[in-house]
Amino acid sequence: MRIFTWHIHGSYLYYLTQANHEFYLPVLPGKPEGYGGRNPGFAWGDNVHEVPAEEVRHLDFDCILFQSRKNYLHDQYEILSQAQQQLPCIYLEHDPPQEHPTNTKHIVDDPNVLLIHVTDFNRLMWDNGRSPTRTIEHGVVIPADISYSGQLAKGLVVTNGLRKRGRRLGADIFTQVRESIPLDLVGMDAESLGGLGEVPHAQLPAFAAQYRFFFHSVRYTSLGLAVCEAMMLGLPVIGLATTELVTVVENGVSGYVDTNIDRLIESMQELIANPDLAHRLSIGAKKQAQQRFNIQRFTRDWDAAFLSVAGRLSIA
Repeated sequence: MRIFTWHIHGSYLYYLTQANHEFYLPVLPGKPEGYGGRNPGFAWGDNVHEVPAEEVRHLDFDCILFQSRKNYLHDQYEILSQAQQQLPCIYLEHDPPQEHPTNTKHIVDDPNVLLIHVTDFNRLMWDNGRSPTRTIEHGVVIPADISYSGQLAKGLVVTNGLRKRGRRLGADIFTQVRESIPLDLVGMDAESLGGLGEVPHAQLPAFAAQYRFFFHSVRYTSLGLAVCEAMMLGLPVIGLATTELVTVVENGVSGYVDTNIDRLIESMQELIANPDLAHRLSIGAKKQAQQRFNIQRFTRDWDAAFLSVAGRLSIA
């Protein structure tokens, strides 16, 4: 199928385009939000096409995939033709509600628009109105020749814009834990918190595999792709027992989750002191990721979603 969408989350888009479809991305000079096209840092396939925004209305598509409020409320009316605006469409919601955790109505309230959530927690918390919904959990790919070593006796944190995003993503927790645990932060603007800066997506697996464990400081957000990637590598995950993470990490098997920061620090100290324990947890983390976040399941789920909006399968 010919899928039109915007570039919103680069890592997610990269994994989405592993599906056997043609994807078309609009571009504008200066690459403002949503119009970055094939941004560098990813090994884009030949099925990913850039289209000047002013040319989009002249192309034929099978499905429109919205990924943000701006896409749905504004962008479509600026670059899609009236005929394209009537095409089968999907809204991919990447996050849980931020205005109120349980009482927020989703902007899409349309029985003709399939609303896809990336975790069951997100799907549960949103008021989805009349829209049919389904969950498609993340799928990730890790190079086969890279495996966990855990040789660095420290933790890795992978978060973009952590300082600016504040308490919701646990900037204060990261700062608190770093006082007693060696942690390296990577991601956009990581330097402002004493971090190492950005690591290109293609280089991140080899970089991350050296660390003893992965620390997820987030209080309230969706399940980060970085967590799935870390587990697929075999990194034990230490994180807050909130949102979807509690269904992903099993204490003593693939890592540790808790709402008590002191207990999480104790778990980190134990992993730093005991690399054998870290390697045992590594096996559990990788097994869980291979079962739950494999790219084959992910692309099958997306195939079914695209087919459903095209009228070839049930939408519910």
